[in-house]
Amino acid sequence: MTDTPAPIPFDDNVLTDAYSHAVAGVADRVGPAVCAVGVGGRGQGSGVVISQDGLIVTNAHVVADSASVDLGFPEARRLSGRVIGIDPDTDLALIKAAGDGLATANLGDSSRLRRGQIAIAIGNPLGFESTVTAGVISALGRSLSAPTGRPMEDIIQTDAALNPGNSGGALATSSGEVVGINTAIIAGAQGLCFAIASNTVRFVVSEILQHGAVRRAFLGLSADTVPLPRRIASAAGIVSKSAVVLHAVSADGAAAKAGLRDGDVLIELAGKPVTDSGTLLRFLNAEAIGRTLTARILRNGGFLEIDVTPSQRPASRLEPPAQRRRMR
Repeated sequence: MTDTPAPIPFDDNVLTDAYSHAVAGVADRVGPAVCAVGVGGRGQGSGVVISQDGLIVTNAHVVADSASVDLGFPEARRLSGRVIGIDPDTDLALIKAAGDGLATANLGDSSRLRRGQIAIAIGNPLGFESTVTAGVISALGRSLSAPTGRPMEDIIQTDAALNPGNSGGALATSSGEVVGINTAIIAGAQGLCFAIASNTVRFVVSEILQHGAVRRAFLGLSADTVPLPRRIASAAGIVSKSAVVLHAVSADGAAAKAGLRDGDVLIELAGKPVTDSGTLLRFLNAEAIGRTLTARILRNGGFLEIDVTPSQRPASRLEPPAQRRRMR
């Protein structure tokens, strides 16, 4: 009879050291690309440099209606910045710094995130430059009210600590990719912090650079990501593992006029899978305005196809809702 090998002892120090190295490495790589964004006399937020010619992403509520901002970088470098576009519906703004050769961060693919993976937040809370906090991705596909009061979709929830001044800063993975722009905390709660997904950021930046603003189609509803059971996906002839459930369907919106209802599960739009709320948001671009689209839905256990014609989304204004706290 052979002896059972003794188990290899578990060394907490090895795990702790690996975690420390991961967080420190991200701080070294991403930290130089995170700047302070100051708006005369109204406080300070953060921003993330995404190109060497000085394009910086921050929150719309940080810059508000300002045309120019003051930018502070690590090692005491100071530059002025010009606001070249804002999108209140996603709480994002794009700034052009009056300088180049800046350290940059890479935008990652937020659709590849998983609950429980490490999340590192870098920003300037309460004026403390280049502050690093760490936690995990707590949830994906959340819906959150924008400063306009309209829902923002595909929001990342994290417990990496955020404070006033973190708004517009980076939420990064352990590989050093920025997967979110920090935007809000829930007042009075602990560990409930939120970031705008990087895939939404990429879309908004592209629209602002091409058109000066984000043009959108409008259905008049909100949507949350939900799992799609394999048997339902199989019956629908698709391979998607998720879809979106519709709620807050406005009586005077295009969706309600077409016959869509609260509780409908939207599986496809115009023949393309709707796997999450962010996908739906990106489908509703300028090209969809006035175009009849076929929505494939699941209702009461059966499949339906409903034609819907999106209208153009009205212009939005910054009006922060009272139920949550913005972090300037």
